[in-house]
Amino acid sequence: MNIHEYQGKELLRRYGVAVLEGHVAETPEEAEAAARRLPGPVYVVKSQIHAGGRGAGRFKDDPTGKGGVRLARSPEEVRAHAAAMLGHVLVTKQTGPEGRLVRRVYVEAGCEIARELYLALLLDREVGRIAIMASTEGGIDIEEVAERHPEKILKVHVDPATGVQGWHGRKLAFGLGLKGSQVAAFVRFVTALYNAYVDLDGSIIEINPLVVTTQGEVIALDAKIAFDDNALFRHKDLEALRDEGEMDPKELDAIRHDLNYVALDGEIGCMVNGAGLAMATMDIIKLYGGAPANFLDVGGTANAARVTEAFRIITSDPRVKAILVNIFGGIAKCDMIATGIVEASKNLKLSVPLVVRLEGTNVELGKKILAESGLAIIPADNLADAAQKVVAAAKGA
Repeated sequence: MNIHEYQGKELLRRYGVAVLEGHVAETPEEAEAAARRLPGPVYVVKSQIHAGGRGAGRFKDDPTGKGGVRLARSPEEVRAHAAAMLGHVLVTKQTGPEGRLVRRVYVEAGCEIARELYLALLLDREVGRIAIMASTEGGIDIEEVAERHPEKILKVHVDPATGVQGWHGRKLAFGLGLKGSQVAAFVRFVTALYNAYVDLDGSIIEINPLVVTTQGEVIALDAKIAFDDNALFRHKDLEALRDEGEMDPKELDAIRHDLNYVALDGEIGCMVNGAGLAMATMDIIKLYGGAPANFLDVGGTANAARVTEAFRIITSDPRVKAILVNIFGGIAKCDMIATGIVEASKNLKLSVPLVVRLEGTNVELGKKILAESGLAIIPADNLADAAQKVVAAAKGA
């Protein structure tokens, strides 16, 4: 689950992470009032959307070409910037051409920047430990840095038995070229950020840029935080921060029905149980010339009701020309899934080609239920056969 910058900074502030003073606003008048509560004389007005690259982004209907992060030198200028952002669509590298509607802005105090750095915490699955990454190349896409200058990315891993230690921060600080009091400030910053990451069950905390001021302070100028969805049951307060307006309606609907769904831009709907099998299914669809319209994992405990909801969400996408169901029966037995497929097809009056591949527990019974349903279901013997058939069906449609 992602949250906005202003929400992330408020959380980090509680853990002692250094951030600038700021206030969120939903109208130009609120933005001006927020600026008057800040010290000035420089203010920063930031569009709040779930996407990076806001500063380099552009508003669809703004001929000036100004981005989603702007400097202001008076409360009145803050109001003007907010008016140009609120209710308008911001397009960045991460939003795609459709962009995102700006519903709120964050008005923040300015600071005197000496250097811009990069800092992030994430789980390194190769070693099973939290990695702290840093770079001197702050303020730009870290993916670009990794591709062009991988030597500029520093990394340390934290042993979960000991937690973060002072040497982790010092090693990175020296690698970044920090000196004197900056080193101590950076170590405090890293320690506080690590504590927040662990306590909040983060999946990633990215500070880009992390700035060193002319006074030697180390401050988070931006904050991108995403949480592990599987741990949200422990954090009802965090779940309340979810901005449903930033989500694809189909993805939001899936969350409400305990389905793992991600919308993509292809034409073949996918319904699979298990994330790994879902990834393999999407890969083989691409291999045979198709494009998946979604990632949808119904989970290992899928039942007829959940299968029906999954079909409803998939078919709500007008781009879907065919559907592939790929199920490996275990806890969710094949006959149960087959019954759900038949019920969903009849209830929803499914009108696109449907290819089904079943394996696992009660597979023969499941195939029998499908064969005797009277529906135009296309059976598949294996994954390759299923992929070829659904790609052909989508092209035929």
